[in-house]
Amino acid sequence: MAGPFPYYGPTSVQGYINEYRVDGEYALIGEDGDHFLKWRDQSMTLLVSGRFNVNNHAHLIKGTKNLTSWFYYYFSHRDLTPHLTRQGAGRYKLTKSSLVGIPCALPPVPEQEAIAEVLSKADALIECLERIIAKKRLLKRGVMQKLLRPKDGWIEKCIVEIADCLDNLRIPLNDSQRAKMKGDYPYCGANGILDYINDYCVDDSVILIAEDGGYFDEYMTRPIAYRMSGKFWVNNHAHILKARADFDQDFLFYSLVHKNILSFLANGTRAKLNKSELNKIMIQLPEKKTEQTVIAALLSAMDAEIALLEAQLAKYRQIKQGLMQNLLTGRIRLV
Repeated sequence: MAGPFPYYGPTSVQGYINEYRVDGEYALIGEDGDHFLKWRDQSMTLLVSGRFNVNNHAHLIKGTKNLTSWFYYYFSHRDLTPHLTRQGAGRYKLTKSSLVGIPCALPPVPEQEAIAEVLSKADALIECLERIIAKKRLLKRGVMQKLLRPKDGWIEKCIVEIADCLDNLRIPLNDSQRAKMKGDYPYCGANGILDYINDYCVDDSVILIAEDGGYFDEYMTRPIAYRMSGKFWVNNHAHILKARADFDQDFLFYSLVHKNILSFLANGTRAKLNKSELNKIMIQLPEKKTEQTVIAALLSAMDAEIALLEAQLAKYRQIKQGLMQNLLTGRIRLV
């Protein structure tokens, strides 16, 4: 049944099929699932227009006087848990009778229209920036593949020949220990910063690569390594690598961050990259460090541009959140 018409579930498109049952602008709000508990970070509603389909896990809402977008914004980040029926561990249901009984604070229709227009423009700006970031990431991926592809004169070395493994610096802390050590230093794990504490065990610029719990199966789209610089703490779920003087550390990072290392993982209930296997991973690189540095600098510049755009995106999202809190509660009136 594959086709051009989207098939929606409670929070996103589930697929595309060759027929449609709905035509127009509607708001969708989930009927069941576990997404209700994520209302601060995830929208509870979808605004859909055109020809589409929807499954029985989402309510289909058409606003009176064509103000469907008002419903979409009003309920997008609203805590609905008081109106839910629990269906088991982590599963909740918003019945039709509960939904229609939820009280709404509505301004006059002209103000509803004005609020919806302001928030729609904010959404358009955010979506535009998201598209730009997606294109930049895709461009970087292509450039990265081209620059890191072995060329004449390149050499091949294993990790143990390129970098020192500083795992002796790692110190694991459990939740209760960290709770007593709240502070400003990053506490790092397999895939990034987990917490902030009042002490550090590393003061350096290094590469952290997951030992276990990493995104090994998703290496093409998600990083298996990341960089840290300054003072921070590392637990025992990430290896610590420091490139030797004859090799560029950033080049080593880019060679590892999306590398397929599945063949080096120990089998078991949880995939693990042991230190002995880490040391065997082969890296292809220019023989001259200066060439390594040039390649790494180009990729770092692209990363910096993407990071700047992501910071702008976070700012725009924060501005939109503030607008919603003020406009949808009547703190600020537009009419």
